[in-house]
Amino acid sequence: MKLIEKPWGKEEVIEINDRYMMKKLTMWKEHRCSLQYHNLKQETIYVLSGCLRILSGSSKETLEAKEYFPGDTITLTPGVIHRMEAVEDCVYLEASTPEMDDVVRLVDDYDRA
Repeated sequence: MKLIEKPWGKEEVIEINDRYMMKKLTMWKEHRCSLQYHNLKQETIYVLSGCLRILSGSSKETLEAKEYFPGDTITLTPGVIHRMEAVEDCVYLEASTPEMDDVVRLVDDYDRA
């Protein structure tokens, strides 16, 4: 397993191969990832613990927010703009296609490109 420290928490890469990727993510309360989209990557989020707010939509101006709790899932298709925010410390799984570097950041709290 590969551990990747993030400014908002951490990612644990459970599996990555030419067909899929599985990660376990921990996001600390009141932190959030970048507002982003993927050109190719499709991902499904499954919340294990805590409360995760996910904003998603077709443009920055039309984002809708929904809170997700343990057992809740959402699938984000390529091109959908999204951001995860931790309402409280949360842990979630991300199953996706394997394009690990397919991230287009639109806004980032931590000044990442």
